[in-house]
Amino acid sequence: MIEGPEIGSPARTAGILNKYHLRASKRFGQNFLIDLNVLRQIAELAAINQDDTVLEIGPGIGSLTEQLAKAAGQVVAYEIDKKLIPVLAETLAPYDNVKVINQDILKADFSVFHDAKSLKIVANLPYYITTPILFYLLGEKLAFKSITVMMQKEVAARLQAQVGSKEYGELSLAIQYRTDVTIRLQVPRSAFMPSPNVDSAVVMLTPKAGFKAFPYEKELFSLIKAAFAHRRKSLVNNLLFRYGKTDENRARIEQSLTDSGFNLSIRGERLTLENYEQLLLNLRKNAVISAR
Repeated sequence: MIEGPEIGSPARTAGILNKYHLRASKRFGQNFLIDLNVLRQIAELAAINQDDTVLEIGPGIGSLTEQLAKAAGQVVAYEIDKKLIPVLAETLAPYDNVKVINQDILKADFSVFHDAKSLKIVANLPYYITTPILFYLLGEKLAFKSITVMMQKEVAARLQAQVGSKEYGELSLAIQYRTDVTIRLQVPRSAFMPSPNVDSAVVMLTPKAGFKAFPYEKELFSLIKAAFAHRRKSLVNNLLFRYGKTDENRARIEQSLTDSGFNLSIRGERLTLENYEQLLLNLRKNAVISAR
């Protein structure tokens, strides 16, 4: 049992920051979480146990890392800010199951996790780089059991958004393609030091059961990107912008929509992921997209 105040308590956090003359870095989007209840809840929501290897992103001064280390078999934490490495060496010294790596997570080599018995990803993500980090993690095709991350509340809503809602868009579809998304916890801005200008939410992503990659993935997401390029325009007009404004293209695009069972006035936010997959197949069949 570790004696003394936990790292995430307001008093301990203030003491660490004062000792090392630290301030939250705007460059790295730092805000220190000082609510122990929230920190404990994140670890509990991630359902960490001794069989788990935890990949943490942005440990900061170790507040969340400490909670993870208490439950996990191993924690591997990636911290980009080199000023925090000696701080983490001290704050996490009591935990021999923590490894801190001074590296940009977007340049990390995850091959070290290929033999992990059970990999879970947990992070309090910097707001400014939330989306690139999620895409990088999913693009690496890591064999993770779950991703439990804190992010800006509005971004969390977009990840979980359902077809037809104002939050639904390219990001919703890209994340929901491989994972099931649930918002597990709302976190007020007052839980941080300094307080950000927005509230946060903890989101859990879990791999879709029986997931099979669509055979034309790259083309699919290019289509989705085009469909949401101008939200007020119809899908036909957005696709004309993407594939060329010719009479021949319009006829082929309209035929593809009809073949897919859609009204010609439909907008991109009315289509599900499965709808987009079907539409892409018809766009290929009707030679809007090359079938090479």
